[in-house]
Amino acid sequence: MSNRITESTSNYDKLEQMSVRELLVNMNQEDKTVPLAIEKAIPNIEALAEAVFDKLKNGGRLFYIGAGTSGRLGIVDASECPPTYGVPHGMVIGLIAGGDSAIRKAVEFAEDDPNQAWKDLQEHDISLLDIVIGIAASGSTPYVIGGLRTCQENNIATGCVTCNPDSPVAQVSDYPVEVVVGPEFVTGSTRMKAGTAQKLTLNMITTSVMVKLGRVKGNKMVDMQLSNDKLVDRGTKMVMTETGLSYEKANALLISEGSVRKAVEASQNKD
Repeated sequence: MSNRITESTSNYDKLEQMSVRELLVNMNQEDKTVPLAIEKAIPNIEALAEAVFDKLKNGGRLFYIGAGTSGRLGIVDASECPPTYGVPHGMVIGLIAGGDSAIRKAVEFAEDDPNQAWKDLQEHDISLLDIVIGIAASGSTPYVIGGLRTCQENNIATGCVTCNPDSPVAQVSDYPVEVVVGPEFVTGSTRMKAGTAQKLTLNMITTSVMVKLGRVKGNKMVDMQLSNDKLVDRGTKMVMTETGLSYEKANALLISEGSVRKAVEASQNKD
């Protein structure tokens, strides 16, 4: 791929001569363009989200594969699905080139092995029920391309989220998503606009899928895990709204039942 927009020269120069305010204002100006780029990609995001929903509703899993920032974003999205929506930890899985140690510290050249992603997926018994989304800002990461290519060879559904048009990773994706955000404020620093675009896109995919899977009622996370006092308080107030119970009674019911959904259902059954 000869022309990587993500690697093209920044629209700004002499950054070191800018004041902190100028730096912040100019970065913000660039960041404002990200949602507009995503808007153009919504039809493709829709196709990918529909494919993910189809797999998950039939017992399959969603895998993310990526390297560096892209890999970390996949892991963040996957790790937040169980506490937010009460789904099993194995439903959405994030894999990063270099393994878990790469979450905190860069592993040199880990992304350059085109065979490793498939090995990583095999450790999770990847099957035809599943779907694999490759995340790669450049669209040229060997770890991601190799993994998706082997998935396609084994008739496993594939998608990608990338920030360059006509990228190699899109060529091995059944459902490619290309969010072209243009050059970064710091040339080539794709943890900036590209990373933001990927984060927003992953949010959109899993949120829409979880809603369609019935994990949201109205606009509430009725299956969220009650893993801290803030969430117990939030859940209690949700039960109060749905049942008309006092805070104390709603709290006791929530604690005994273990989720907002079950607490509301228990209250309705008593009526």
